[in-house]
Amino acid sequence: MVRHVVIGDLRVQQIQQKGGRRSWTIVWPEGTVHYEADRFLRLHDGSGTRRTYAYLLVDHLRWLERECLAFEAVELRDLQRYMGIVGAEVRMPLGEPWRVGKCPYGRSALSAAAACLKGFYRHQASLGVGVELGEKLDGTHLPSRADRRRAFLGHVTATMPANPLAPKRPHRRHPKMLPDGARERLLEVVNAARDRLVVTWLADGGLRIGELCGLHLVDLHLRANVACGECRSPHLHVCHRSDNPNRAEANTKQPWRTECGAVTCELIKRVSPAMIHTYFDYLTTEYPRGAGHGMLLVQLHGVGAGQPWAPVGARRMLARAGERAGLGLVKPHAFRHSFTSAVLDAAYGNLLIARDAGGWASAATVDEVYGHVDVHDPAFDAALRTVWGGAR
Repeated sequence: MVRHVVIGDLRVQQIQQKGGRRSWTIVWPEGTVHYEADRFLRLHDGSGTRRTYAYLLVDHLRWLERECLAFEAVELRDLQRYMGIVGAEVRMPLGEPWRVGKCPYGRSALSAAAACLKGFYRHQASLGVGVELGEKLDGTHLPSRADRRRAFLGHVTATMPANPLAPKRPHRRHPKMLPDGARERLLEVVNAARDRLVVTWLADGGLRIGELCGLHLVDLHLRANVACGECRSPHLHVCHRSDNPNRAEANTKQPWRTECGAVTCELIKRVSPAMIHTYFDYLTTEYPRGAGHGMLLVQLHGVGAGQPWAPVGARRMLARAGERAGLGLVKPHAFRHSFTSAVLDAAYGNLLIARDAGGWASAATVDEVYGHVDVHDPAFDAALRTVWGGAR
């Protein structure tokens, strides 16, 4: 099965493979594959990365067509100019507007676009096309403190890979979180047991929306001392499945398996009593009998009733509930920010506890995003007064 999204002349085409796996490529208007783009995209087996790179690369290829630039003629300055056109801060003339009517890329999208372009042109250089540009993109920099903290036991090489197209990254502090009392106000306005489960599980579990919508019933071990033997308390396993019918995928790809009917996976999330309560309330009142797909969240109304619920449906439900509750736009990831910050505060700044509770890959990421103190904290105030007193 093939599904495509038209973007100008070139288009991104999705291909449904055997076993439920999906892949993405770029094709010309007549349907022939864009050979250079497809050859590069085949290097990325992860469905999420391949899809992201396809949509980023197709925009760049359309820009090349408009600028009448061949691959072998592209220079580093051309790539920097393109990055400036889509939203990066560069000091040079940008030329004619591009992506008219569309918002510029945010910082995360700019970083992904820089990585995509560097990978694409370095791959072209390895095949003998634009070798000089490939050498300029293959730069290095001295290891920073962040590089050393991310490395295992601090062992790093003398130099680290650098990307001249990547935007500068400021330290990320104070992420967007939920307003005070948002959980209670949302629970008052949602109308279904499934929606109460979504709000509670996002708030207490720190789950990403793709992880929540990708859960299967077999992933849930909501009793103590379950057969998996990996956690004595009630918990759930976050398993990456690329063939979910609702196309929800966990961000982390930890290996998992099923033994004696019990799922085992390294990524474990503890489950609160409130999460268990909303689960049984939903399962006994709204979950359809005989659902063959075995997924946790299902559609409740319409022609797709009983089918797995897609992440976009959960996002829209939260957005509607946020408007009714007077909270404005509520995004699922705001629950994760609030959860991680609350765990870090409760654990007295222990990064390892916050990392494992939220399922982060690195404690350095937790420290960079959430590692801040409240200026009104008594300990913060006492530390300052000690310093001030010692300076007299």
